[in-house]
Amino acid sequence: MSRSLESDARLLYTGPDWDYRLVRKTFDAIERIAMGEMGLNPYPSQVEVISSEQMLDAYASMGMPLFYRHWSFGKHFARDEMLYRKGMTGLAYEIVINSNPCLCYIMEENTMTMQTLVMAHAAFGHSHFFRNNQLFKAWTDADSILDYLDFAKRYVSECEERYGADAVERVLDSAHALMSHGVHRYPRRTLNLKQEMERERERRRFQEQSFSDLWRTLPRRESDDGDDDPDLDARQHRLGLPEENLLYFLEKHAPRLAHWQREILRIVRVVAQYFYPQRQTKVMNEGCATAVHYAIMSRLHETGQITDGAFMEFLHAHTNVVFQPEFDDPRFSGINPYALGFGILQDLKRVCEDPTDEDRRWFPDIAGNGDALGTWKTAWAEYRDESFILQFLSPRMMREWRLFSVLDDADERDLIVDAIHDDSGYRELRRALAAQYDLARHEPDIQVVDVDLAGDRRLVLEHRVLDGRLLEERNTLMVLRHLANLWGYPVTLAEVDARDHHILHEYDDVEPDRVIA
Repeated sequence: MSRSLESDARLLYTGPDWDYRLVRKTFDAIERIAMGEMGLNPYPSQVEVISSEQMLDAYASMGMPLFYRHWSFGKHFARDEMLYRKGMTGLAYEIVINSNPCLCYIMEENTMTMQTLVMAHAAFGHSHFFRNNQLFKAWTDADSILDYLDFAKRYVSECEERYGADAVERVLDSAHALMSHGVHRYPRRTLNLKQEMERERERRRFQEQSFSDLWRTLPRRESDDGDDDPDLDARQHRLGLPEENLLYFLEKHAPRLAHWQREILRIVRVVAQYFYPQRQTKVMNEGCATAVHYAIMSRLHETGQITDGAFMEFLHAHTNVVFQPEFDDPRFSGINPYALGFGILQDLKRVCEDPTDEDRRWFPDIAGNGDALGTWKTAWAEYRDESFILQFLSPRMMREWRLFSVLDDADERDLIVDAIHDDSGYRELRRALAAQYDLARHEPDIQVVDVDLAGDRRLVLEHRVLDGRLLEERNTLMVLRHLANLWGYPVTLAEVDARDHHILHEYDDVEPDRVIA
């Protein structure tokens, strides 16, 4: 009887129901394992319980708790709500924000076991990855993102009151169309959102203090942009061309944009830049969080802090998360990032603790080192998806997943299996899979290469084509129209082969269809 009472005393909870006291108690137990035993280094956490409707609202606004208003967010909310109410799709168990403190939203519909799982997954797994991965360190500012989003929301709202909702919507429509081309792919300086907000306040104070209506009565002289500059190299140097960040170029050089419109472009590209590391680390981020929650939940069960029934409930949810359908399964939609990330990490643990001769040949630096957690932490800190797969995907896992590579050449009648399970095939297969997570291969490389400032101010862009993959014409024309609307003058795009610079296709003189003013 005393042993049973002692066992019951160790239990964090005994049923599916939860309250805030149980959530706090369980969070503390998870924290002791995550930080005390595993040595994780997450941000301080702020756990908030939200309803399914609030979760849908967060879905619609890119997962952010504060955001400006735009009609596209309402469209996404209506679609997701309809699918959820009809039972055609489910909702995530949680949403986590890369901020300091780390915001972890958990659904009130979750059972206590699911609340435990998602706190381990998000508040410690994701949070540790956010805080320690080099990409997030270089590109994000977790200390200030919530303040910046509040500033952005207020700024857009003020612009709507001052200039009209329609005028603001036109700028946001065009900026959102170019959002994926609004990032710097190579670090220029560490993002500091507090400085971004202060810069706008200083600019506004200067305008208010120096404004005089008499200035508009003075005769205007021609802008320096109108000077005749026949030297292409000099013109490109002055404008910083070529420039891959289209929103940045428009913000700095678009002739017709007002200061508030430039600030909105800046807000959109700062948000795009903030999400850029997440697009490069989906497999690693979810793999890290899944491996962490698996280790913590297993440890809670080993120490008698959750029941066998709660552990079985966890295993059911975890198995669903890491399930990878076969290629001929109706549910197949590609490789599940949770499954791939978790699978590589678990296999990496095996290599560290119980390596084979094959593992010692492929991973001589880590095979048998006995420090799986330390190896994980190094991988989480130093790699992104492409390099993570290229470095740590093992032959054993390729065999277990039955992976092989197929060459699909448009000039050939048949498909060719060009990588099988031998040493050279493993290396080729690993390179092929890693290439699927290289954003440079999947996002078009479009750059501003020239602008005729002395003539009709036509903006000239160039798409450097890889592997003969041209842009889809209809969508390209629509995006170029948005670009022309912001620029205010015609836009030309040439698609050129990245190897020999041969022109493959051209979009000539796409005119703006409305004036953004």
